[in-house]
Amino acid sequence: MSETWSKWLLSLILSLGAGGYGPAALAGLGNSWSLSGYYKNLFVASRTLPSFGPQERYDLDLNRLRIKLRGGLGEAAALEVQYDNELLLGSYLETLQFAALDALGSDTYFDWDGTYVSRDDLVARHSLYRAHITLTGTRAELRVGRQRLAWGTALFWNPVDILNPFNPVQLEREERTGVDAVLLGWDYGALSRLSVVGARQRSGDSVALRWRGNWRGFDLALTGGRFRGDEVAGFDFAGQLGLIGLRGEATRTRSEKDGSYTRVVLGADRSFANTLTLNLELYYNGQGRGDTRDYEFMRLVSGEVVSLARYYGAFFLGYELTPLLRWDNYVILNLDDDSRFLAPRLVYSPTGSLDWALGVQYFDGPTDSEYGVLETLFFSELQWFF
Repeated sequence: MSETWSKWLLSLILSLGAGGYGPAALAGLGNSWSLSGYYKNLFVASRTLPSFGPQERYDLDLNRLRIKLRGGLGEAAALEVQYDNELLLGSYLETLQFAALDALGSDTYFDWDGTYVSRDDLVARHSLYRAHITLTGTRAELRVGRQRLAWGTALFWNPVDILNPFNPVQLEREERTGVDAVLLGWDYGALSRLSVVGARQRSGDSVALRWRGNWRGFDLALTGGRFRGDEVAGFDFAGQLGLIGLRGEATRTRSEKDGSYTRVVLGADRSFANTLTLNLELYYNGQGRGDTRDYEFMRLVSGEVVSLARYYGAFFLGYELTPLLRWDNYVILNLDDDSRFLAPRLVYSPTGSLDWALGVQYFDGPTDSEYGVLETLFFSELQWFF
């Protein structure tokens, strides 16, 4: 796999040069090409979950270099490639939990991931995080490749974002897995767009139609389609009512596995002059279960679902303690089983390109509850952007 992936990347670089987009040609394009990215060091200390056998204390040191190349391929075409190279160190690599989760792999259709070193004390791997070509016309856009389809408006839960479901307790909140898809969009008005999407994933194919518009200052969107065998219709909105931002999403799903169910999230946010930011959300998950005995934890661990219960409340609180030091706090309450998730962190930003965060993810509740079975996690995250 590693050899195939390396040859593919090499052929991409050579094709850019052979096609007239080598260094000389890129220099002639001026500012139309850019190279950026980041380096991240993420250190984590916790215990493995009881679902994976005897619990073990572990530490994990993740080092990621992401390189982002963007540029024009003529007047109406553009290329974007984001390449990741990761080194993993620590005792976590020797746990059953790591082996089980690593074996699950990604749901992306194309296998653009490779591991070139795998030992008990070191794993080195690389992948394409994004890779797509965009063709643009006067009002139309065609994008082909691995991309992020950012649907929905909420902060913690996104029922409309079906192709890339997001777990609200994941540590790296900004990381969103892409999807191998073809997107055709038509801007038929200043604030109106109609999009058609076809996507392939290992769990199944998806076809969707999405309309987006604006009414009296509120962004509105309708989504419908067949996602990995499920029929889904959805609606989302976002706008401002005075000093308060309002947003929401709702979907109705007909699934062969889970039957018919509804999911709804409503949220509000307010930013104050003293830098305090407050976000509130309420979530109803019709796919969930009201009894902990019916929870399917392995579906949660594998990423097939992102929540197990039905009723949730959540809020985010952020405040700048100083111009260089920020305090963020995420809180989720499972209102069915009385479990809770608390994630405070301090972020120090000495320069515009460097962030250092220290924090904890605290889980609490009955032993058979959604968050009660998860283990408290401590982390340090250093990220340098270039």
